[in-house]
Amino acid sequence: MSSVTPLLSAREAYTAQEEAQGIGKDKVKKKINDKGKKPAVSASQVAEPSSTSEVQIIKNGAAGSKTEADASSKRKQGMEPPLVPQKKVKKLKQKKSPGTPFIVKDIEPDQSDRDKTSDSQRGGGSGDHEGSDECESVDEGFSLRLSDSYDSSGTLKLDSVSGESIRAAGVLDSREEGRKVFQWMIAPHSEASFFRDYWEKKPLYLKRNTPDYYKNLFSTSILDKILHEEKIHYTKNLDVTSYSEGKRQTHNLVGQAHPSVVWDYYNNGCSLRLLNPQTFHRPVWKLLYNLQEHFNSFCGANVYLTPPGTQGFAPHWDDIEAFLLQLEGRKHWKVYKPRSEEEELPEFSSENLSQDEIGEPVLDITLEAGDLLYFPRGYIHQAVTDEDVHSIHITVSTYQRNSWGQYLQKLLPRAVDLAMAEDLEFRKGLPLDHLRVMGVVNSDMETPGRSAFLSKVKELMERLLLYAPFDAAADQFGANLMHDALPPLLGPEDKMCSVHSGGERWCKKKQKVINRVELDPDTYIRLIRGNVIRMVAEEDGVKIFHCLENTREYHQEDPQFFEMSHEHAPAVEALIHTYPKYITVETLPVEGDDEKMTVARGLWERGLVVAAHPLENRDDD
Repeated sequence: MSSVTPLLSAREAYTAQEEAQGIGKDKVKKKINDKGKKPAVSASQVAEPSSTSEVQIIKNGAAGSKTEADASSKRKQGMEPPLVPQKKVKKLKQKKSPGTPFIVKDIEPDQSDRDKTSDSQRGGGSGDHEGSDECESVDEGFSLRLSDSYDSSGTLKLDSVSGESIRAAGVLDSREEGRKVFQWMIAPHSEASFFRDYWEKKPLYLKRNTPDYYKNLFSTSILDKILHEEKIHYTKNLDVTSYSEGKRQTHNLVGQAHPSVVWDYYNNGCSLRLLNPQTFHRPVWKLLYNLQEHFNSFCGANVYLTPPGTQGFAPHWDDIEAFLLQLEGRKHWKVYKPRSEEEELPEFSSENLSQDEIGEPVLDITLEAGDLLYFPRGYIHQAVTDEDVHSIHITVSTYQRNSWGQYLQKLLPRAVDLAMAEDLEFRKGLPLDHLRVMGVVNSDMETPGRSAFLSKVKELMERLLLYAPFDAAADQFGANLMHDALPPLLGPEDKMCSVHSGGERWCKKKQKVINRVELDPDTYIRLIRGNVIRMVAEEDGVKIFHCLENTREYHQEDPQFFEMSHEHAPAVEALIHTYPKYITVETLPVEGDDEKMTVARGLWERGLVVAAHPLENRDDD
């Protein structure tokens, strides 16, 4: 049987790591008196620090696991907070230097921990399955919440404070700001009524009679400025299109789009599509990042400028949820229902459609400046400008390939791998007659062999859920989002309280580095944004994916992540769950003051956490 490297929960990954390291009951001797002193550590038990324990920024995606779990170990995927062990952490001598990396420590298990076991559990708060009754018991020592950071209901008990209560420089919640921006975009409709009545169901047309509502987002003048000041390339950044007599054409040249050539195309009736305005215009970046925080999905945009009396695109449907914000002029829109159930909420966009295959519109309206039109993916649409005025609008898009089906595409292959590794039923051979009773030529037959085969498949499909890594599949979605996502737009309050602006700098006058700052145990910190990171547990460690070093150009950078030990992971989890509140470094749920500072410095130096106040200058003079 081939070995597999499955996705694991934090608890499962730690257990697998211990098994791979060969930590057994016969490897540690216990010396504990009645007062509960720590066991003595022999010199032979102390591991030498390895250069491979240092964390590096990796820019080419997830690396392969270095160890494989024992296939016989029964893995569980619980819905409660990840659990971490209360173990004795050996103190390794380290040379302190700037940029101290996260260190993977050797762990010495207590005898009392080794003697404890926990029963296999089944089910979770949301109906997820943890494992079958046949699962082996797991050392309970690996399932103790560090420092009792969680109560019996799984709620984090760390002392956290609001930014307002400590007069922090940054008090906003990025996710709440995202919700407010979305509410502004669809006003006067409420968010609740929109998602109840329209989202993925039917179009929404908002007539505002407020021409200036979206005026600060973008304009034709800004497009002209971008063409003159930025290096815009055809196809990558700009499309030149036309639609006439039922035929759509693209007129892109090769190379840079020079303004005079582009405007000549426009004067001859061509539409202009700027593909990634967020790359070049800060207000669009800000809008999309805020919406991204709200939707937990990548949000993109295109800007469309159409000359008077023309149409730039053939009828078609898209694979995104589309919000059209009219910026200037007028445009007449026709929107059509999906032609069949198979074309509702499609996975991919359509090809150009002809007028005689789209039916009658369900919406026939004219958008004017300040108006909004929303339609779900799969709705066919086309638009033409009035004869006397141009049109420019921005289409905000989200939820591309973000469906239950895509989630299951990640979940089920991993569930099959786990089931094959751990369950004999999945490794048993097919019936001898399966090719005689199954297949297209046998699909209309009802035979005992066919009925038995289908019954067995149904049984295995139900059994497969016991091995499905529900949370790990969601984490893969989250890691992908970190690669897709726009980076956060940081304000002055973020920069002065983080590594992005505060801290050391070169002084030309003094000819030395000044403004030396350090985190203290009582420094209040929080994540720089609510959705800036995603923690993914693997067999040999934890990977922290983030979007902080992404650019405004989609996928210009490789996936950004760094590795850390399982022992340090609860600190990141605490920061995730307490956001937008602040916690002090000394309350991070990690054993040892040195370890708390190591984790906090590592996150600070990567720009992922922000202090409540600018750090104190430690210069001697």
